[in-house]
Amino acid sequence: MALGINFNPKRFHKSQIKFFIPLIIVCIFMGLPIVYIFSTALKPTDELFVFPPRFFVQNPTIVNFKKLFSVTGTGIPITTFLINSIITTFLVVFCSVLFSAMAGYILSKKHFKGKNTLFEINKTALMFVPITVMIPRFLVISNIGIVDTRFAHVLPLLAIPVGLFLIKQFVDQVPNELIEAAQIDGAGDFYIFLKIVIPLIKPALATVAILAFQSAWNNTETSMLFVSTETKQTFAFYMSSILNVSNTVAGTGISAAATLIMFLPNLTIFIFLQNKVMSTMAHSGIK
Repeated sequence: MALGINFNPKRFHKSQIKFFIPLIIVCIFMGLPIVYIFSTALKPTDELFVFPPRFFVQNPTIVNFKKLFSVTGTGIPITTFLINSIITTFLVVFCSVLFSAMAGYILSKKHFKGKNTLFEINKTALMFVPITVMIPRFLVISNIGIVDTRFAHVLPLLAIPVGLFLIKQFVDQVPNELIEAAQIDGAGDFYIFLKIVIPLIKPALATVAILAFQSAWNNTETSMLFVSTETKQTFAFYMSSILNVSNTVAGTGISAAATLIMFLPNLTIFIFLQNKVMSTMAHSGIK
């Protein structure tokens, strides 16, 4: 540039202050709910009901968490529910990402009869919220004989229409010439899928992983409707049961602690995968 102006400096420059000030204000405003969740969970009972309400905790305590883990009306250790949720969530995330990636690759790069029809069906499924398919889901689970089993937590959550849609759109951006060159060199479909396609669609895979994690970790409907054995129910259902039972003045702190515990894993996984998610939202498949 003749003027010698650097519009995108690599290091901090005083000209960037006008951009940082509004961004910092917005970040603080958006971070307030997260701070409030932490603050409320650490408040003693007298601060939970003080008037006027206080945003920040003055005398933090972990008594709410002690009460939460001591409320075991079922007589089953809370770790049982937690382990069930961890195993279920891991299986749902792994299988959902794998199946969505494989299906997206096939719908994008393979040619077969009914391909467009299948993709249109998937797009139609985007319009339905989970509650609208609860009865068909129950009929499927009942007919294949997995009612009151741990598989009932996993199988209904494997299909993520929005995940398949995102991955298919990303795979569309992979040049056909790149795949054809690999085929000429003798590479098979699995090699192309694992070594070429997967590295190029990591942002979409990360987004699908977050969606699958949230659907599995926060899922209470399966334990409520399809699983009656308490030792097979999940941590989210246990927490929701506690919140219903402890809907009293004394249970307000327990509810706040339970909310924080359910929120922390979602926050953690998003922090680690946020760069990939932002890439997905910007549709930046291949540079």
